[in-house]
Amino acid sequence: MLKVPDHQVAGHKAGKGKLGPLVDDSGCFYKPYQCDDRGSKEDLVSNRNNPSIMDIKIGARTWYPQASDDYIERCFQKDRETTTSLLGFRISGLQIYENKESGFWKPVKKLVQAFNVEDVRLVLRKFVSSNSPTDSNSVPDCSFAPSVYGGSSGILAQLLELKEWFEVQTIYNLNSCSVLMVYEKESLLKGTSPGAEIKLVDFAHVIEGTGIIDHNFLGGLCSLIKIISEILTGPDEHTNKACLQDMEKNSVIDNGTNK
Repeated sequence: MLKVPDHQVAGHKAGKGKLGPLVDDSGCFYKPYQCDDRGSKEDLVSNRNNPSIMDIKIGARTWYPQASDDYIERCFQKDRETTTSLLGFRISGLQIYENKESGFWKPVKKLVQAFNVEDVRLVLRKFVSSNSPTDSNSVPDCSFAPSVYGGSSGILAQLLELKEWFEVQTIYNLNSCSVLMVYEKESLLKGTSPGAEIKLVDFAHVIEGTGIIDHNFLGGLCSLIKIISEILTGPDEHTNKACLQDMEKNSVIDNGTNK
């Protein structure tokens, strides 16, 4: 039986009289027909128990060169209105599991789109904190950060591994792709692994590379790595220097191509 995904945090959502993704009992993810082979996908969190999820769109530029002028203009406007241009990424959607009584904190789309740079930093801290994300009077304690962001198999290690690949790969340019971050708070509280994991998603606008490193994606990824590193241990000079160099390269490239 097809149904609306329980844990979708970003993208077009199905509703009354509105097309959107659906998921079946086996975990297959279906999107409205798009005249190509992108109709069936995988529900990446169907086997998760009350997962906390964050969808982060990577890149200081979300449009692709072959797009229409109208599409580029719309993307350019949205990039300027969000943290995309400033940070090289933006949060597209999220849900943070609190407890059985409160369920999930899942801010509405308009609130997420209005996040400024400090909001993004704060939400990345709330994502790994034990205190309520809705309590504006409490400072996020980041008590889950070492288990979720840190460690040899944590989110930071996975992002750094992804960064190593993007430092050499020239096959693809990933436009408007997202990094999905997932973990399970309940498992962590029970003393087991939170299953912290990242996944690359949204490949609708991936194009072939031209033998040049994708500095747009790499720069945004480095910016995310920098902020998560600061949450864990404070700024790391070597990592930040490398990331800032990629962000500067990306800025030079975009200054020559942005409308």
